[in-house]
Amino acid sequence: MSSDDQPGRPPVLVVVGGLPATGKTTVGRAVARGLCAAYLRIDTIETAIARSEGRFRESNDWELPPGYVTGYDLATDQLRLGLDVVAESVNPLPETRDAWRDAGLRAGAHVVEVEVVCSDPAEHRRRAEERVLDIADLTKPTWDQVTQREYHPWGREHLVIDTAVLDADEGADRVRAAVDAAPASH
Repeated sequence: MSSDDQPGRPPVLVVVGGLPATGKTTVGRAVARGLCAAYLRIDTIETAIARSEGRFRESNDWELPPGYVTGYDLATDQLRLGLDVVAESVNPLPETRDAWRDAGLRAGAHVVEVEVVCSDPAEHRRRAEERVLDIADLTKPTWDQVTQREYHPWGREHLVIDTAVLDADEGADRVRAAVDAAPASH
């Protein structure tokens, strides 16, 4: 349901982050479907950028990660239209988390930050090794790459969804409950 369907509620930016193979895409998509929200997946954006770069890919020397920067701006556009947005990415650094939050706040949105984790290491590894990618040209990280990836702890309050305990629909229900608790506009 878009914010237009709920008088008095500003649009909501749901920022879903977590390591690869925790279930963040599955949860994020379920949240977006339940809210009828725009869905932005940074893997999709980055893979499209990489395909479009072709032979110039290695020489671009981007100052900022283009997938994230594009995502922030696309989210802002949708939020300014009054649409809810679910943005899904690894979101590993305080800087990326701050940038998502700031994009939402600049657009007058309420921001719900969600970290998807899988607290069962054996299950997380199984998912990482067995998952099938649904984006052409996306490279699946190895288990070592997942576990050694730079990923900083969250430094502020956020919702944690543990997919070793909850299935995707239960996780999405908790996220939607947080969205429903968003403050009304003044």
